[in-house]
Amino acid sequence: MKTRVSAVQYALQDIRSFAEFEEQVTHYMKTAMEFSADFVLFPEFFTTQLLSIPDEHGNPRTIEDLPDFTDSYKELFLRLSADYHVHIIAGTHVVRKEGKLYNTAHYFGPDGTIHEQAKLHVTPTEKVEWNMSEGDGLEVFDTPKGRMAMLTCYDIEFPEIVRMAKAKGADVIFCPSCTDDRQGFFRVRYCCHARAIENQVYIVTTGTVGALRKVDFMRANFGQAAVITPNDIPFPPAGIQIEGVINDDMIVTADLDLELLYEVRERGSVTTWRDRRTDLYTDWN
Repeated sequence: MKTRVSAVQYALQDIRSFAEFEEQVTHYMKTAMEFSADFVLFPEFFTTQLLSIPDEHGNPRTIEDLPDFTDSYKELFLRLSADYHVHIIAGTHVVRKEGKLYNTAHYFGPDGTIHEQAKLHVTPTEKVEWNMSEGDGLEVFDTPKGRMAMLTCYDIEFPEIVRMAKAKGADVIFCPSCTDDRQGFFRVRYCCHARAIENQVYIVTTGTVGALRKVDFMRANFGQAAVITPNDIPFPPAGIQIEGVINDDMIVTADLDLELLYEVRERGSVTTWRDRRTDLYTDWN
């Protein structure tokens, strides 16, 4: 089974209305559709762009205000998914549940399906500066193009959670990310490669680029989209199916062949998934 994915290097810029946000998102969607994408991935925290919209008194907004846009965010992506008949991983958006804030990845299916996955590991900045709470469960979701999971940025740095997603049957991990410097970017990128090798899965990742001058902790962004593969003969030698130009406003598109994953798990140069030692360490599931 083959599926085509597009990943958006979303260019953050100050805006003055939700309509401007919708216009920019729609531009990226139309671009992805010109390449006949089955899935479109947006980055982590890209909806913080909405915080640059002044409130009714002309004052700056804070992270506490972002959940106020949740209904509009969901309506927009449900409509785009249905209109273009495409699966959208709409990055992450901050939602409020029982008085707590969660950095939550959202999947929108063309049939009106919504899956949510709260970020399971939050960074010190998210916890201290933005009072984010950690999610408490992992979901994998079935699509006509295979079984997927969404693990956000810092999550990919923890081998156990990706092993759990693979044990639950995920063949593709979508990893929306947001990093503000080279060190953070390469932490996530190198871990994407490690997780793809360990679990013999595809990792589709992307990050924010540009800057929000009115939103604290979103003033600097360092990002790049990439499709990461296992390192074996059917795949590119460096394990990179495609990657964007760092910090450019752009989309990358590539085809994923799930049959190749099944092949290397059984007959690859190494069979890391099959050869795990569950007699010595827990097989997370």
